[in-house]
Amino acid sequence: MNSIILSFFRFSTFFLLIFISFPTIAAGPAELKCEHLVRPIGIDSPSPRLSWLMVDERKGALQQAYRIYVGTDSVGLKHKTGIVWDSGKVLSSNSLITYRGASLRSFIKYFWRLELWDKDGKPLPSATSSFEMGMMGMENWKGTWISDRNDVNILPAPYFRKVFQPAKSIKSARAYIAAAGLYELYLNGKKVGNHRLDPMYTRFDRRNLYATYDVTSNLKQGKNAVGVVLGNGWYNHQSLAVWNFDKAPWRARPTFCLDLRITYTDGSIDVIKSGDDWKTSLSPIISNSIYTAEHYDARLEQKGWNTATFDDSKWRGITLRAAPSKNIVSQNMHPIRNVEEIAVKSMRKFDDTTYVFDLGRNIAGVSKIKVRGEKGTIIRLRHAERLYANGHTDLSNIDVYHRPKDKSDPFQTDIFILNGVGEEEFMPLFNYKGFQYIEVISSKPILLYESSLVAYFMHSDVPAVGKIASSNALVNKLWWATNNSYLSNLYGFPTDCPQREKNGWTGDGHFAVETGLYNFEGITVYEKWMGDHRDEQQPNGVLPDIIPTGGWGYGTANGTDWTSTIAIIPWNIYMFYGDSKLLSDNYQSIKNYLNYVEGTSKGYLTTFGRGDWVPVKSTSDLEYTSSIYYYVDADIMAKAAKLFGNKNDFLHYSALAERIKKAINAKFFNAVTGIYGKGVQTELSMALQWNIVPDASRQLVADNLAARVKADGMHIDVGVLGAKAVLNALSDNGHSDIAYKLASQDTYPGWGWWIVNGATTLHENWDLQATRDISDNHMMFGEIGAWFFKGIGGIKIDEKQPGFKNILLKPHFVEGLNHFEASHKGPYGLISSSWKRVGKGVKYNLTVPANSTATVEIPEIEGKRVFLNGKQTGHKVELSSGKYLFDIK
Repeated sequence: MNSIILSFFRFSTFFLLIFISFPTIAAGPAELKCEHLVRPIGIDSPSPRLSWLMVDERKGALQQAYRIYVGTDSVGLKHKTGIVWDSGKVLSSNSLITYRGASLRSFIKYFWRLELWDKDGKPLPSATSSFEMGMMGMENWKGTWISDRNDVNILPAPYFRKVFQPAKSIKSARAYIAAAGLYELYLNGKKVGNHRLDPMYTRFDRRNLYATYDVTSNLKQGKNAVGVVLGNGWYNHQSLAVWNFDKAPWRARPTFCLDLRITYTDGSIDVIKSGDDWKTSLSPIISNSIYTAEHYDARLEQKGWNTATFDDSKWRGITLRAAPSKNIVSQNMHPIRNVEEIAVKSMRKFDDTTYVFDLGRNIAGVSKIKVRGEKGTIIRLRHAERLYANGHTDLSNIDVYHRPKDKSDPFQTDIFILNGVGEEEFMPLFNYKGFQYIEVISSKPILLYESSLVAYFMHSDVPAVGKIASSNALVNKLWWATNNSYLSNLYGFPTDCPQREKNGWTGDGHFAVETGLYNFEGITVYEKWMGDHRDEQQPNGVLPDIIPTGGWGYGTANGTDWTSTIAIIPWNIYMFYGDSKLLSDNYQSIKNYLNYVEGTSKGYLTTFGRGDWVPVKSTSDLEYTSSIYYYVDADIMAKAAKLFGNKNDFLHYSALAERIKKAINAKFFNAVTGIYGKGVQTELSMALQWNIVPDASRQLVADNLAARVKADGMHIDVGVLGAKAVLNALSDNGHSDIAYKLASQDTYPGWGWWIVNGATTLHENWDLQATRDISDNHMMFGEIGAWFFKGIGGIKIDEKQPGFKNILLKPHFVEGLNHFEASHKGPYGLISSSWKRVGKGVKYNLTVPANSTATVEIPEIEGKRVFLNGKQTGHKVELSSGKYLFDIK
């Protein structure tokens, strides 16, 4: 538990440092970004988005105007020479705009200077940043796709190398590399960059991603060597499982294409490219599977294989390959990294050949071992979430979908064969796992210590933007565990679990999207995943359950409650960032999807869905729950049509949404009793959460939900659909105290029950004794992480002014908490909402960032009055930017 507390302390301290240091920045523009990234290279968009925030601590601080200069010379920007775009002075408080200048050129680095004018019309100090264009089209690639001459069944991973000599003095260099499969890139013996599991997984026969690296410092005058090792990833899935990725239509031996573009000091260009002058050999990675594990035989190492002096006379020639798709685009997103190194909490030695290491927490990632032993010693590293009673690792909760043909591919078990020379080290390159325990089993005696093994928490390295802290330690641990599960399931796309499946289950993705966006800057990951959706969508509009997929998931249950990701994700991105690009990109796909559901529905109702998955005990009507998500999609489509000025679409889909709502209420709602369906928690809460309830009946339905929760012993009785809705439905409708009791309940069933039983991540099943659906690191019940911000901290989105341009602050001073703090760094800066009981009253502190406003609603407390900065005020107040103190006494 000490390690858990320490990790939580470090996590909280990280946020504290961010939020303490933020106000010290001088007034002016800050955090200049292009495509939501800081100083990115390899941009493909011909009209990239530029964004910033304004830092100004003065009350009422507002951006009155902005001006942007873009040019190819940072010095020239100051003198306003060499400009390719001058926006002119624009009277606007917008802080997200689209480049509208002269055509941007591939490979060119552009600098942009931002000038702002404050609320008084006075200029603030300017700021400068940069972005660099990438390929901007397949026609600009010089390299050829290459591979070795082996087929999909060959297990060892291939090495590739080439020696080259720059002709002149080097000014700068960029490496552009695309792969089908996974790669690690090396220059002169050193790995390039710190990305893991690149490139991100896509539908390989429809879209491939390339990454860009600044490799100027990696090169030298004289002979250089470039090396590449390829892993299978999802491209060549050799492991067997129920998802049939071994039968994916794209499956082939991994391949890559590389352009190493060197700019010399005289301005000339040279491109070192992949082609028929490269050589290849098999590597010591004798097997690698993204799904199961990696096997490494150190006896097969070729020391210095990626250096210029290595003798490659015994290596073979390569084979040329066609590009996997005709859509090679830049990977402009936060990459996967080894984000956190985790020391072992404890080690148990069974004998000289068997050890079990405990990290003290459940993670996704890899382990790294350092060990000495005899040549040929075979070491197996079994990664598990659980232990048997005898202390050995138990994989029975996560290996259930693995279908191995023999014992050569054990689940989550790395194999390391020693070469017998000194201390040896192994960490897999092309795999990750979900685990807390690592059992090391050796074929010969070895001596291990706690320090012999470390683990790395791997995930998409999205910046943290949210924090909560409260007087209830259980709530704090639950928030931390929720974030652990979210990150454990973020690998270039949201997944369900990091061990048993690693699939991009659509439902899990949209159930947790708000939790993700309140806590992390996830826009680049979600934009990529929506590209995967568009790639996978059938011509008739249908989407599969899991995205990407090798073909599995186009069944009968892949309906609205799951695949509404196509609408819900881009709508949430628009709400959180005020950025409508993803909604625009998905517009036709949402329309196609809705048209399919409309064409197959009967009387504006549909049974196309999976239902309230893994409920505690009560079930809900499938037609009811699926039809609600049908309504949600139609409503989003109508709003999008209005936003983009598509009048005919707006009229059609707003009318469709109303008809769906009317049909739901006609069949499932008893207006006299205020009951939906059988009156279980999921049915009542979904109607409230998704605005199905007629306004006149809203409070009656909410009161019925509160009564139902009490009748259920003040415990939840929901599955995934109800878990998304129930807390919000209560706290938004006058029952925040009951919502908090549900959220903080520490007995079965509930989120807190997991925590008091030692969980450091969210589970897949409420029942700890269940025999199926029992992953210990699942995100599908993760809405609670967002609810902390909304339901207690009260930080909510104003749909009329998205991106937190106007913030709705509706805190709830719930019974059972003495204080609560929530902070979220949105597009305009830090929003904070913090309350504390003082005597018989409450003090409420809040921060509204510059260039935004807030609508504050203080809950009414009998016998108490509201004071703002010492002066009595009403319960609803409109505020400009600044820091404020409310006293409720």
